[in-house]
Amino acid sequence: MQTILGANGTIGSVLAKELTTYTSSIRLVSRNPKKVNATDELLPADLSDPAQVEQAIAGSDVVYLLVGFEYTLKVWQEKWPKLMQATIDACIKHNAKLVFFDNVYLYDINAIPHMTEDSPINPPSKKGMVRRQIADMLMAAVKQGKLTGLIARSADFYGPDNDKSFLIEVVYKNIKKGKKPNWFIKADKKHSFTYTPDAAKATAILGNTPDAYGQVWHLPTDKNALTGKEMISLFTKEMNVPDKIFTLPMWLLKLLGLFMPLMREMPEMMYQYDRDYVFDSSKFNTRFNFTPTTYQQGVKETIAQTK
Repeated sequence: MQTILGANGTIGSVLAKELTTYTSSIRLVSRNPKKVNATDELLPADLSDPAQVEQAIAGSDVVYLLVGFEYTLKVWQEKWPKLMQATIDACIKHNAKLVFFDNVYLYDINAIPHMTEDSPINPPSKKGMVRRQIADMLMAAVKQGKLTGLIARSADFYGPDNDKSFLIEVVYKNIKKGKKPNWFIKADKKHSFTYTPDAAKATAILGNTPDAYGQVWHLPTDKNALTGKEMISLFTKEMNVPDKIFTLPMWLLKLLGLFMPLMREMPEMMYQYDRDYVFDSSKFNTRFNFTPTTYQQGVKETIAQTK
């Protein structure tokens, strides 16, 4: 039994398909799970309740923690440590392996131009501090020999039908509405993006590779990072619209935050856009002989398949 906590999310639904390579026993857990494969077991659960987390994990061999909470600091501080602790406790009790799908918020600000699994941990944001806390919880349990677990870490991601992606929200959707695509702060800086089908395939590989546990892995990402302007050009060219861009400066983000709750959460993360942001997945690519999807192909597939 392989169980996905947060199964309705961007990665969860694609991961469910990938796991059929390894098992026909797949349990999908969320508030309102929907079948991806004909044989999927559905378990509706409120994962803020530790008892329901344990129920979801009981009988599992591998658990994938892919939950996506509302993008606000208050929610993250309140919910993430509780969920991580409940998940760790249940995995230990039921002897299940844990795969945690993580982001890069915990890395030092000076590591952003070239991130590897060995980059220093020193989060420059409050959200990053939450991510460090929960990653430390997992790895501490692993080092103590209580838990078999690993961290699968992704850059910002994009892909078909991915409404949580910055590229979909302010580039693709803006173009569809006849508006200029947006970028944050500086469009001449490189910015890596992980393609969601690659991320899901790689997460399934890691979960089913015994010697991958006990480590952090960067999920496969095209090493040829593009600038914001170059990335937008791929979209405008493929969608046959003028190659224009509107760059949102920090003052405008703060102003928008007065009216839009999501924008209120963004200023502390803008260090990821005022310098190069390059994500190195060579450890995974080498170990598993994996070639990440190029940005050119990924953008083409994203546009073709997004409804």
